[in-house]
Amino acid sequence: MAKSSTSIQLIPRMTAKGPFTVEVPGQTPVEGETPVRRQPLAIPEFVERPAPDVTTVYELVRAAVAKYGNAKCVGSRKLVRTHQDKKKIKKIVDGVETEVEKSWTFFEMSPYEYYSYTEYEQLILQLGSGLRKIGLDKADRVHIYAATSANWLATAHGAASQSMPIVTAYDTLGEEGLRYSMVATKAKAIFLDPHLLPTLTNVLAVASSVQAVIWNSQHQVNQDHVDKLKAAYPHINILNFDELVKLGKENPVEPVPPTAEDLCCIMYTSGSTGTPKGVPITHRSVVAAVSGASAIVQPYIGPGDGLLTYLPLAHILEFVFEHAALWWGSTLGYGNPKTLSDASVRNCNGDIREFKPSVLIGVPAVWETVKKGIIGKVNAGSPVVRNLFWGALGLKEKLMYAGLPGSGLLDAVVFKKIKEATGGRLRLCLSAGGPVSKETQKFISFAIAPMIIGYGLTETTAMGTLHNPFEWSADSIGAMTASVEAKLVDFPDAGYYATNKPNPQGEIWLRGPTVLKEYYENEKETAEAITPDGWFKTGDIGEWDKNGHLKIIDRKKNLVKTLNGEYIALEKLESIYRSVPVVANICVYADAEQAKPIAIIVPAEPALKNLAAQLGIEGDSVETLVHDKKLHSAVLKELQAQGRAGGLSGIEIIDGVVIVEDEWTPQNGLVTAAQKLNRRGILEKYKKDVAKAYGK
Repeated sequence: MAKSSTSIQLIPRMTAKGPFTVEVPGQTPVEGETPVRRQPLAIPEFVERPAPDVTTVYELVRAAVAKYGNAKCVGSRKLVRTHQDKKKIKKIVDGVETEVEKSWTFFEMSPYEYYSYTEYEQLILQLGSGLRKIGLDKADRVHIYAATSANWLATAHGAASQSMPIVTAYDTLGEEGLRYSMVATKAKAIFLDPHLLPTLTNVLAVASSVQAVIWNSQHQVNQDHVDKLKAAYPHINILNFDELVKLGKENPVEPVPPTAEDLCCIMYTSGSTGTPKGVPITHRSVVAAVSGASAIVQPYIGPGDGLLTYLPLAHILEFVFEHAALWWGSTLGYGNPKTLSDASVRNCNGDIREFKPSVLIGVPAVWETVKKGIIGKVNAGSPVVRNLFWGALGLKEKLMYAGLPGSGLLDAVVFKKIKEATGGRLRLCLSAGGPVSKETQKFISFAIAPMIIGYGLTETTAMGTLHNPFEWSADSIGAMTASVEAKLVDFPDAGYYATNKPNPQGEIWLRGPTVLKEYYENEKETAEAITPDGWFKTGDIGEWDKNGHLKIIDRKKNLVKTLNGEYIALEKLESIYRSVPVVANICVYADAEQAKPIAIIVPAEPALKNLAAQLGIEGDSVETLVHDKKLHSAVLKELQAQGRAGGLSGIEIIDGVVIVEDEWTPQNGLVTAAQKLNRRGILEKYKKDVAKAYGK
């Protein structure tokens, strides 16, 4: 390569020439299906290994250490202290206005401290030896129930060095979900954050295979929690991460390397309904996922790049991209959703400005928050500042589409401060985990750095599609990665056919070395989702565009038939309405007995207060404002205007709005840990308000 990956300038414009996927040669046409397509790099064979001698996660880490040695590998911050702010606010309880005290917690964090690649290897080998010393052996399972951290990844790699698979669960799962996965997988040890120790009190009574509990010493522990657990389960070894490392250091054993077909991980999907499904992921699948993604983006990411890692590692996207970053020789900087921005910290920078990432991965909700934060600051400036910003944004878009020079000057003069707010080094953004609005993708791409889209599932080891930065588009989700193939299959109920014009449409089916063979001990789900010849039915509806890129229209289960017999796509509507400044989160609901949908929204507090002030509505808290009818009407009008501007048809324009005062968090069960809506839970909680919005 003539240029290093970090010196290649990335711009939000399609500079490569299509088609970006091709039909696999020699296939027989099947009625009701499009031909099977692949990334050209995957013809004739999938790109399954990033290097000939890398077949497992253990080999991948060892090869990265051999290449990058003393370069920075993983970095973390320590909590110095917390600060509490308290304030009296007015709240309406049962129709009566009362004053309640609300408190806010702010965090003071240390600078980043790093392990080099060589030091990281030493750490994981010591962890592997430590696991052996406390009685675990090859094929014994280590459950990980913790927030994303360097110690999470190191525990996974320590286990892999001794051929021990891990089992992952979101740290927000709760006692019932944890009990299910621990009992089902017969885990012998569990690594968890110390504040979650009380969750184990009842779980360990039924999870009888557990021999050891390891708590993450990056966080402070309540000694009372440890003492109670030891008293209740004297036969279980309870120790912290540092003690496990020390045991391994004092009692070293040789690694027991896994093979490609060995189990690397059982990952539980963050389903919003029903029992979580376990997805067995082999070492071969993880390596093929890293390889498939590397074929697309490794020319642009490499040594010297920094990835800010804060999404749940129990989510397949984060798990795969952290492994890919190690293979690319990049640095992982661990952050936390609570400390990402300067707004939530005291006497220090937030994680983004402290770490200064060059690559940032986020789910749509993160990008909406970033966009709204920027717009809020711009709109708070003078008319000159506002006009300059919006004028420059429009001009940059025109220059990009026309392929004309001049955007660098706009970046230097107008967008410099915005880029500094994200650390000043950001070269590439990746959105995945759900549909992001076209408007938001363009905004982030032109104001900060090009945003590419990724699409994949736990069942496909995060593989599906991934934009090559040179194929940037706001109209698609890119081409397949190099380790998976795709086809579209008719979904007649909603009129999606492989023969549709101008573009073929249908349910997306995926196949390849990253795709699961079966769910963990679940024959029923396996039979429903996986065909005998290895195709996984994603449940997503897609279409091929003229460039061979894939575009997602919606999910089968989120297509709702309204009173007039037409289908509407809930996720599509949410991605458009979510762009309204007053919306922090949104759930669109369509009653089968009504002609149009309504929206349930969590308001963005600053924007709601601003709108109230413009309308002369009094009230200094969200709790008071959400009950104001005049404000409801104004919010509904803003949403309807956005729907029309986003090209929605008449039956897709919402007819009513419910504004709620609660945040939707994994803790209260209204979103999953992957930030997906728990539609059933939301509807149940606000059913009276929904009925009122429909005029019932």
